[in-house]
Amino acid sequence: MVQLVDSDIKTREVLHWKGVHVLHFMGSSCSQKLRIFLNLKGIAWQPHPIDLPGHENFKPWFLGINPRGLVPVLVHDGAVHIESNDIIQYLENKFPTPKLIPVGHETEVAALLKHEDDLHLDLRTLSFRFVFSPPGPPKSVEALASYAANGAGTVQGVADRDKEIQIEFWQRAAKEGFTDERARASAQKFRVAFDALDNTLATQPYLMGNALSVLDIAWLIYAHRLSLAGYPLERLHPNVFAWRERLSAMPAFAKEIGMLRHSKEQLEAVHRAQAKAGKTLEMVAGF
Repeated sequence: MVQLVDSDIKTREVLHWKGVHVLHFMGSSCSQKLRIFLNLKGIAWQPHPIDLPGHENFKPWFLGINPRGLVPVLVHDGAVHIESNDIIQYLENKFPTPKLIPVGHETEVAALLKHEDDLHLDLRTLSFRFVFSPPGPPKSVEALASYAANGAGTVQGVADRDKEIQIEFWQRAAKEGFTDERARASAQKFRVAFDALDNTLATQPYLMGNALSVLDIAWLIYAHRLSLAGYPLERLHPNVFAWRERLSAMPAFAKEIGMLRHSKEQLEAVHRAQAKAGKTLEMVAGF
């Protein structure tokens, strides 16, 4: 579990917060995942919205809370936890009912969530290429300079390589954009992952069997975002598509996945432009 130590935290007032506080952004996939979990658990929490398009997460005060500059962040009675899957597993232990990690499967679920998390930069690549489609570099030079210069630079008291990976990702995006090659490689990874999920869902209603679990929450977010990007989920993975449709209609899910950083009309305009240029996700990935 990634709970920060005292030396990691420069914005000291959060150490005095009581109860469950979540720093998040409405359209962040990891934030959506955590909010759905909180909805299903019925946990009372205090929201602290963070403006990711405005680079608020790269400002000194936020980096003083999470040196990695990512959302969501959980502050529970003054203890700061980062990384969405770790936060979910922590809260599952603190608020055990209703059960969303099957008893006896904790280690298995942790490994499966790690597999999901390993695809996060691929999801970001496809999101920025086919959903958000910014006209220029996704992060400004000034924002990245603030990101690099501020925060403790440590997680659990150790120099943090993860922040360097984040900076390298954004610098590469500013230099070359989200190229066809990168998008194609990311899409192929999801095709392999969704093929496996499709086989699982051919014989059971949820990813862990007959009951909803945190795995359904995590993968639903990915399936939904990629559908927005134009991924042909129904054609390639019909069982995943039917599962996604069923979960998306549940109130705990529906209220969160409907949130994006821009409107449905803007997204449709992005897709029209991509189709005209012969550069939709299906075309680029060869699906």
